[in-house]
Amino acid sequence: MVSWIVLVGCGQSETVVEVALHPTKANIVYVATNDYIYKTRDEGTHWENMSEGMTHSRVIALAIDPLFPANILAGTKGDAVYKSYDGGQRWVSRRTGLHEVTISSVVHQLVFAPGSSSHVFAATSLGVFESNDGGETWAKRMEGMKEVLMVISLDIDPQQPQTLYAGTSGGVYKSVDGAKTWKKINTGLVSPDVLKSSRSLGVTRIKVDPFNPDRVYIATLIGLYQTHNSGESWVRIGESLPDHMLIELLLDPQQVGVMYVGHREGVSRSENGGMTWETRNVGLTNINIRALAISAIDSQTLYAGTNGKGLFLSVDSGLSWSPVPLAVSGSDS
Repeated sequence: MVSWIVLVGCGQSETVVEVALHPTKANIVYVATNDYIYKTRDEGTHWENMSEGMTHSRVIALAIDPLFPANILAGTKGDAVYKSYDGGQRWVSRRTGLHEVTISSVVHQLVFAPGSSSHVFAATSLGVFESNDGGETWAKRMEGMKEVLMVISLDIDPQQPQTLYAGTSGGVYKSVDGAKTWKKINTGLVSPDVLKSSRSLGVTRIKVDPFNPDRVYIATLIGLYQTHNSGESWVRIGESLPDHMLIELLLDPQQVGVMYVGHREGVSRSENGGMTWETRNVGLTNINIRALAISAIDSQTLYAGTNGKGLFLSVDSGLSWSPVPLAVSGSDS
């Protein structure tokens, strides 16, 4: 006989560090906590633990194949990359070419190239890696990044997939040849008197505007920045945000100028490309945000992962939030 055991709110708090949404089925959601990967097939009513096959279950990055969503990649903190071919039922290590990514390293983000099932990039604490076979094998791509090592975030121009941006421990880099070579584009970001590593910038997310790829945003641990000229120069925006230690950044895929950031004071939304902001925390019992995800099917649907109080759902663009307990199946004896 099967029962349902609720892990959140019963003396065990869950920190949700990553949320990944199925590209075409709104009922399927994956989350990664500090311990496991969970999957729901019914919009969060019930969840399954999906960590079978992982020797190191500290997953901090998830990427779903946009063309064949049963294929999922998971980046870990200290155990490279895993892949599932069956919607998360089983996982296998895929670290060929990632031999440098050892117990002390981190896979911060995994990004599929637009419209591709085979072309993937990984942002790791040891640099950028590229796969042309869906994450089966990897090759390092750091030409031009000699003075930096740690890469935190990547994004790809949806109209020119050969153009990539990387947020690193030394600011922002750009490639126009599919990551073969990189060039630093820090004008307006890092002053000359900052240490050469520029770690004080602390890039956490970089996003290319889906409606205007000349416009790119970066969230950092000291604020939000924007470029209107493909990275030639940057300006700081979002000075009115309640917290400038930004953990997450989302751009609405369906509405021009609409964006969200997550920080220690909750979720903030802008409708004018980051010029002005509104706090949207109603219903959040923990405002320390660790992860945000927006539905590609209906951009009014958002998920927020918190630092200690689990997962929350909004179906009205963040105006209100409801808790989504991570209820997992268990057997009665």
